[in-house]
Amino acid sequence: MTTTDHDQDQDQDQDRDQGRDQDQGRDQDQGRDQGRDQDQGHDRARAHDDALDAALDDPVGHALRGPHAHLARRLGAAATYLPDVATFAALPADAGPAAWADLAALLGPGSLADLFSSSATPPDDWEPVFSLDGLQLTLPANRAPSQPQDDPRIVELGAADVPDMLALVARTRPGPFWPRTHELGTYLGVRDEAGALVALAGERLRPPGLTEISAVCTTPEARGHGQAARLVRALAVRIEARGELPFLHVAKDNTAALALYERLGFEVRGPVTFRGFRTPGDERNTPQP
Repeated sequence: MTTTDHDQDQDQDQDRDQGRDQDQGRDQDQGRDQGRDQDQGHDRARAHDDALDAALDDPVGHALRGPHAHLARRLGAAATYLPDVATFAALPADAGPAAWADLAALLGPGSLADLFSSSATPPDDWEPVFSLDGLQLTLPANRAPSQPQDDPRIVELGAADVPDMLALVARTRPGPFWPRTHELGTYLGVRDEAGALVALAGERLRPPGLTEISAVCTTPEARGHGQAARLVRALAVRIEARGELPFLHVAKDNTAALALYERLGFEVRGPVTFRGFRTPGDERNTPQP
C-alpha cells in the first residue's frame, strides 16, 4: 500500500467517525427537544387542570368575569348578575370590609346576597338567610365524549317559552329560576302530546372551559320515563362538543338525583355549602324563586 492509499484510508475513517459523531449529536439534540416538548406538555396540562380547579372552586366569580360578563353588575371587588337573570353574587375568598361594603352597595339594603358556594365570611351585621349542604359533580375529562343522539322529543327553549318554564319550575322547584335565566345558556325541554312542558334542563354557570347543567326537573306525572336523563345527556353532548367540561350541583340529601347523575357518568368532586345572607339595612328585598 502506498503512502497516498494509507492517507486516503485514514481520511475515510475520520469521515466515518465524524459522521457517527454528528448522528449521535443529532440524536441527543432530538432527545433533548422531545424531553423539553414533553415537559412543556405536562406543564400546560397541569396549568389547564389548575385553571379548571380554580373555576370550579369559584364558578360564579369566574363566570361573571368571563363568558357571563355581559350579564354582570360590578362595583369594586363585588359582582352579581343582572336582575331577573340570577341572584348569585361573587367576592374574593379573602374579601375584606371594603369588598363587603361594595357588595352591600351593589345589592341595596336588606337584599339577598346569594353567595352560592363561596367560602367568604361576611361581617357580623349580615343576617344569615339560608345554608344548604350540597355536592359538586363533574364528568371526567379523560372519558370518551358523549355521542350525539337525535331525539325528536327534545326541543330547544327560548324567550317565548319563559312562561311555561316558570310554571314548571314553580311546580317542581329545582332551584332559583327567573324570567331571564334562560339567557345564561341553552335550555332544553320535553313537551307532551298536548304541548305542555313536562321536563326541563339547561346551562347555568359558565366559567371558562366549563358549563354547569342546572334546572333539571320533571312534572310528577311525567316521571319514570327517563326525561331528566335524556335532557342531561343531550346538554352534556353539546357542552363537550364545545370542548368544555360539564359539571353540576345537587343537594346532599337528594339521593335520587345523585344516583341519576352517577349513572350518567358524573363523579363527585367534593362537598359544597350554598349560603345566602341579607345585606344590612331596614329595607327587605328577598326575591322569591
